[in-house]
Amino acid sequence: MNNRHNNELGNEKISSLLFRMAVPAITAQIINLLYNLVDRMYIGHIEGVGATALTAVGVTMPVIMVISAFAALVSMGGAPRASIMMGKGDKDSAEKIMGNCTTALVFISAVLTAAVLLFGENMLMAFGASENTVGYALDYMNIYACGTIFVQIALGLNAFITAQGFAKISMITVLVGAVLNIVLDPIFIFGLDMGVKGAALATIISQAVSALWVLRFLTGNRTVLKIRKENLKIDFKVLLPCLALGLSPFIMQSTESILIVSFNTSLLKYGGDLAVGAMTILSSVMQFSMLPLSGLTQGAAPIISYNYGAGNGSRVKDAFILLLKISLIYSAALWAIAMIYPQIFAVIFTKDSELIGISVRSMRIYMAASLLFGIQISCQQTFIALGNARTSVFLAVLRKIILLIPLIYILPFFFENKVDAVFLAEPVADVIAVTVTSLMFFRQFKNVLAELDIHYSEAI
Repeated sequence: MNNRHNNELGNEKISSLLFRMAVPAITAQIINLLYNLVDRMYIGHIEGVGATALTAVGVTMPVIMVISAFAALVSMGGAPRASIMMGKGDKDSAEKIMGNCTTALVFISAVLTAAVLLFGENMLMAFGASENTVGYALDYMNIYACGTIFVQIALGLNAFITAQGFAKISMITVLVGAVLNIVLDPIFIFGLDMGVKGAALATIISQAVSALWVLRFLTGNRTVLKIRKENLKIDFKVLLPCLALGLSPFIMQSTESILIVSFNTSLLKYGGDLAVGAMTILSSVMQFSMLPLSGLTQGAAPIISYNYGAGNGSRVKDAFILLLKISLIYSAALWAIAMIYPQIFAVIFTKDSELIGISVRSMRIYMAASLLFGIQISCQQTFIALGNARTSVFLAVLRKIILLIPLIYILPFFFENKVDAVFLAEPVADVIAVTVTSLMFFRQFKNVLAELDIHYSEAI
């Protein structure tokens, strides 16, 4: 079983391998989104306090996003490095990476749990909670915080299952938790009359089951890499390169809440609640539409990492080119729909004609450069798959922190229509980021392939 999976990553036809790896990853992304949406739907229907409770849970989202970002810090850095080591035939080093990452996830869980329990109320007030909502938000957040270790293990170690080529097993991890959460939510919220606390309890029980599923697989006989006691002791020479590589996805996820706050405060200033409502629709469309691209790159990453470690430059190149082609086709289709039929997206979320009107206009501005998403995500995620920590971190910082957030506040000074100017920040940042990313990637990728050819020639 173990050798078979290694041979598949190194020898199976790239197109069929990418399809087999990407479909479960995309499915898992969609399931994970539905996981959150169903949770909110139930909370919103709590008798008498549904609207307030839903607002309160919404306030906790930035904290939850940061908790998930820490899982990405460890997993999205450790899993590619483990794949590279597997490609080199160094299974011991790959297992040591996974063992160190396991301990790091447990340690981070303890720190995050303590921080949220001690400073949760201050955090929630800073993220927009009011006297009316902070009680419900704390009820949800305090219970969720106690399950942080399950979230970290489920999210963090699941990436190591995908990295070995077990994409279906990785998908089942998410599916098990999502289905259980959907079943438990109405039981705890309505049946046991626990309200918001019931929703949080259902979530952490579901995450606990997912975590147990992951641990059972990674300590069982089917896995290529096993969690072993001797590898759990922290070795900073092993762990620090993983954290450095994971810094890029950590920044991308953890800054998302800052980005949302920046957009909303500017739009509220220039366009009022209607503009903020349009932004809610646009961000929801963007989040859902990016899931296939995210799943696609997750499916491609183990193929690129493994073959990079194995010194197989032709398969690394073929995998990237196929990833880029599919990503561009998808992003071009998305762009065309957004430009020609933006109302299709708007009417899903609202029947208000005025909100539909501003959403349609804003979408054509906001998604004007979405045609380029395929290039950006393919190149940026391939940097991570190749273990290039420094460049991947720079690109993550460039788009959101250096470009997008400042542009949200700067562009309105140069345009008469301030609301349009705020939305324009997105495509302007995208064009600049894609240009820089493309130039850096193709220069460095050419060097990577040349180095692999040299090593291959020397090996012969």
